[in-house]
Amino acid sequence: MLSADISILYVSNVIKSADVYTGLFGIKPVEKSPTFALFVFENGFKLGLWSCYTVEPGVNQIANIPSGEIVFTVQNKPEVDALYQTWGTQHQVAVIQKPAKLDFGYSFAVLDPDGHRLRVCFLEEEA
Repeated sequence: MLSADISILYVSNVIKSADVYTGLFGIKPVEKSPTFALFVFENGFKLGLWSCYTVEPGVNQIANIPSGEIVFTVQNKPEVDALYQTWGTQHQVAVIQKPAKLDFGYSFAVLDPDGHRLRVCFLEEEA
């Protein structure tokens, strides 16, 4: 059976990005080197940070066009607001969307130093 349990982001400075993500997530990477870092969440999901200069096969290091985002879900709206306050003021991310009710739930979004979109969301069930 096929399963997906890891996402990898290409970054310009793995050590710097790993430090930013350590602050955001409150967990340390299980692996950290100048070319790759790996975070493992309690639910088993893995997030890798790979140097855009050493990834094989190579990637375009000039184009920084986000084509997706990683969504982190929380259990309620107050958690969204709390993370928005923490992420938006204490970490090296740029807020691109303040908390708002969207079609799928209550959410905010930020960009990491490499322009990757990170979204925190409380998924609301349809009435």
